[in-house]
Amino acid sequence: MEVAPTKTHITLLTSPGMGHLIPVLELGQCFAVHHGFLVTIFVVTTDASTAQQLPHYSSYRDLLNIVFLSPVGVSDLVTDSMAILSQLVLIMRHAMPILRAEIAELKPRPLALVVDLFGTEAFEIADDFGMLKYVFNTTNAWFLALTLYYPHHDETSKHDHVYLHKPLDIPGCAPLEYEGTLDLNSRPDDRVLQEDYAKMGLDMAKADGILVNSWECLEPRTLKALRDPNLLGRFSSVPVHPVGPLIRPVNPVENFVSRSKVLDWLDLQPARSVLYVSFGSGGTLSADQLTELAWGLEVSQQRFVWVVRPPIESSSFGSYFRQDKRTKDGTPDYLPDGFVSRTREVGLVVEMWAPQTEILAHESVGAFLSHGGWNSILESVVNEVPMICWPLYAEQGMNAAMLSDHLGMATRSREVGPGGVVEREVIKEMIRRAMEKDQEPAKFVRAKVLELKRSAEAALAKGGSSRGSLEQVAKECETGLRETARGA
Repeated sequence: MEVAPTKTHITLLTSPGMGHLIPVLELGQCFAVHHGFLVTIFVVTTDASTAQQLPHYSSYRDLLNIVFLSPVGVSDLVTDSMAILSQLVLIMRHAMPILRAEIAELKPRPLALVVDLFGTEAFEIADDFGMLKYVFNTTNAWFLALTLYYPHHDETSKHDHVYLHKPLDIPGCAPLEYEGTLDLNSRPDDRVLQEDYAKMGLDMAKADGILVNSWECLEPRTLKALRDPNLLGRFSSVPVHPVGPLIRPVNPVENFVSRSKVLDWLDLQPARSVLYVSFGSGGTLSADQLTELAWGLEVSQQRFVWVVRPPIESSSFGSYFRQDKRTKDGTPDYLPDGFVSRTREVGLVVEMWAPQTEILAHESVGAFLSHGGWNSILESVVNEVPMICWPLYAEQGMNAAMLSDHLGMATRSREVGPGGVVEREVIKEMIRRAMEKDQEPAKFVRAKVLELKRSAEAALAKGGSSRGSLEQVAKECETGLRETARGA
């Protein structure tokens, strides 16, 4: 009996945080728009993350079935002293029973499950339901290479990297210098952290495929090593599919108050004259560093938009909402007195959140001072904005090394003062070098960014490498559907 065609149904799972949610939404939208798939996206939330996520996903609802799983209570699970990686692993582990129940209710039955880095424990669920298993690595291929290799790395080289600050070799890839190392290497005695990260690499090697938010021309050496059976292919034979850059597109119809304020101000500024400063949705600085950054911005005499968050002394991640006092001119109490008044003619301070994609796309923005999260990097490339990298946590040190040392599209400060604080004079000079667009160093960086932008556009175009990678994955899912229909 002939079976009526059934729309291919796939599911995606994302861990908490906008940095994970946005690329997963974009990937889901690609499957829906370019391949006509029915796409269900499961979002793991916590009490803290839900409020941050809700305003940002409404534009995807027309094409995607977005399911926010019941919040995982974190108060009894995690502490501030735990590494962010271990926190996310624990949160995702407690979400697995909820995910299993939700998948069991889906109609038609999904043929594939795509998880981000922290969701690999869901592979057991995928196996139980007969689904294909994919990992979506939302950062670069260099980090993927390290993750796959980490469980097999010999202890001597790990020791030499952590304690003697020697480079960490990754077969076929650029070595990881200690300056750009992962923050997990600063906690060598945290056995839970080391085991969690190693397990991720082992789990990823069990997938049917790994999707990467990168593209062939950006990381040719690393991607070649991942596919070479004599290099990283010895540890994982899983096909690697670069599908990036996937970022949230500019959406001019959004009507946030902060968006109108920022873009109206940018409209009044000369082209390429404004430095955009933001450390991501969770990045925070210490009180001392905030003070030095404020003075550095002021004495640089450059125009700026600064998305600022309250300091958290014990952590460089996980900024939480709080009520702050402020001076008469509106300066938050954690910035130097009178900062807003003194910089009113050249700067704009925005608290907590701003529409980053729209800001980076504005012609007035000339450079981006950033923590170097991968989403921010991709948004900079696509909008042809050079960067100043200031890594805080996770793989951001790797990202900064890749941008400044390998790709030449960013600068970074290596002059850290007492207490790990970058001082105002260093910040001033760093900003001026990036913003002086007529000087040779700035010209070189801008040329590199333009080159990368063009390669990204080519990768995503019809017939491009990233478009082709996604088509290959889609065909695998469709083949699974046809085989199921024949067997029905």
